[in-house]
Amino acid sequence: MASSKSLHLIFLLAVIFADVAVDSSKEFLQRARETEFYDWMVGIRRRIHENPELGFEEFQTSELVRKELDAMEIPYKHPFAVTGVVGYVGSGKPPFVALRADMDALALQELVEWEHKSKIPGKMHACGHDAHIAMLLGAAKILQEHRDELQGTVVLIFQPAEEGSGGAKKMIEHGALENVEAIFGFHVRSAKALGTVTSRPGPLLAANGFFEAVISGKGGHAAVPQLAIDPILAASNVIVSLQNLVSRETNPLESQVVTVGKFQGGSAFNIIPESVSIAGTFRSFSKESFFQLKQRIEEVIIAQAAVQMCNATVDFLTEKQPFYPVTVNSEQLHRHFLNVAGEMLGFDNIKDELPTMGAEDFSFYSEVVPVAYFYFLGMQNESHPPLKIGHSPLFQVNEEVLPYGAALHAALAFEYLSDAQIPSMEKERVHDEL
Repeated sequence: MASSKSLHLIFLLAVIFADVAVDSSKEFLQRARETEFYDWMVGIRRRIHENPELGFEEFQTSELVRKELDAMEIPYKHPFAVTGVVGYVGSGKPPFVALRADMDALALQELVEWEHKSKIPGKMHACGHDAHIAMLLGAAKILQEHRDELQGTVVLIFQPAEEGSGGAKKMIEHGALENVEAIFGFHVRSAKALGTVTSRPGPLLAANGFFEAVISGKGGHAAVPQLAIDPILAASNVIVSLQNLVSRETNPLESQVVTVGKFQGGSAFNIIPESVSIAGTFRSFSKESFFQLKQRIEEVIIAQAAVQMCNATVDFLTEKQPFYPVTVNSEQLHRHFLNVAGEMLGFDNIKDELPTMGAEDFSFYSEVVPVAYFYFLGMQNESHPPLKIGHSPLFQVNEEVLPYGAALHAALAFEYLSDAQIPSMEKERVHDEL
């Protein structure tokens, strides 16, 4: 049992840091909403949107980020993972808390006609990463304005190649997370209301992998199929059998997905081809079931092809994209998120997020950093037409979301460092007394 003197000290510390949380949260949002500040973020987002770059090709984007950090007199290191940038705000001493934004675009032709449409044919920011960069730079600006109040160091991670190439894994390998004890990431969400945020503790996004198989038979004329060995028939049986892995081999209380998204082969309607290829994705919410599913995918493809007298090879494409782990949110940071977001946005504007089979390479950070947290920012409001989901050539960002992301990201880091100054033993005593 703590003494009355220590309990009084704990109470005073709790009051002080609670007041800091309330004041900074509201002050940061007010700052990000100022016209000059907002227009600056919008301008950054639009410049990036006009010049989209794919994974590990974000050279102009990286240069823009570095110029903005230079203008704010924020020191940084470059390059990480080819184009990545890591900035530092604060004392330069522990504790270190990180904020992350992804920088890459998608190989899509933008179909939205507007003044700042992509200037690069076949490439566009169709997932909001341009907004993520602008918001992290906004958070950096707020934090730099309060750098003398920071009780530690905020690490700003501008990461390449989230879309399928595992840029987070490369950033980690290159030392971007050195000394980092906590990290926050976010993503805009089209279907959620502007001014709301969603997340949950524990597993949030699934582990993800890809596979490609080539099924080889013997080509021939469609009029005499008995003289050929049909790889199309074999591939069709493979696809049907793969669905049974989820419907008949998986515990109904567990979540798994196997989807074949590509089937290619054949050059004429009356010719049986020599070979065909199929490719797809598989996902799960546990490491054990993920690798069990991987094993069974390979076994089923090879065995089902053999039933039809065909041969099959399976490639899990890990050289192009590593397997993504499950994205798991810290229980500790979830409580922190509820407190900070609640004070800034109102507790009614924090919504529960159901686990989804989507994947994010933020999962690599959550594997190696002691505590990690990922959340979503709503963008939809009545003044803006219904927004399309990400990875659509009609995707748009409601730029009114920018102040929310900048302020919340800044506040989460600021409050984390403030809270970290309460000695761990005292925090445990507070917890015990409650």
